Amino acid sequence: MAALPNGPRLLESAVSYALASTRMVTPHLLSRPTPCPGWDLAMLLDHVSDSADVLHEATSAGSVDTLGPPPGGDPVRQMRGKLTALLAPTAAIGPADRPLETSEPGLTANLVALTGATEITVHGWDIAATCGANRPLPPGLATVLLATAPLLVPPDTRPGLFADPVRLRGPADPGDELLAFLGRRPLRGDFEPSTWSA
Repeated sequence: MAALPNGPRLLESAVSYALASTRMVTPHLLSRPTPCPGWDLAMLLDHVSDSADVLHEATSAGSVDTLGPPPGGDPVRQMRGKLTALLAPTAAIGPADRPLETSEPGLTANLVALTGATEITVHGWDIAATCGANRPLPPGLATVLLATAPLLVPPDTRPGLFADPVRLRGPADPGDELLAFLGRRPLRGDFEPSTWSA
């Protein structure tokens, strides 16, 4: 675990990327299918809000608990508020190697932040793609997350979290490789939902 990159800083970068994607969301897009099979955009925004709640609790209180769904209201505003709460200075998160109060041994604040950075980054891309925008993942962020993704998403934990990896045709940049590893088809100007399924 000592070789892992700085999760809190990556989480800040991921949140900034995802927040920028939410600026494209309009009410009429909330029912649109996303690259996540079976989810519309409103469901995805609520899911990211839930994830942000768990991440905030883990990085601030040192424990992980399952929270209920967010209250009714504007899903974009809720998600923005919850992600913004994660943008506290890195020092406020505490020691990166601080163990968390959970039944899973060896789980640290750094590992949780790194996992959160991966999830929020890919969902930031999902949101933009659903809105019809091609927002490449930031190269530096994608390069680091791609290197750690096999550790965070091993084959035995992938079902129910991410689709199977997608094989890319030819060379690809780190952002596209990360998206493909996490079951997405990187887009090149064609944003129709039909192109997202395998």
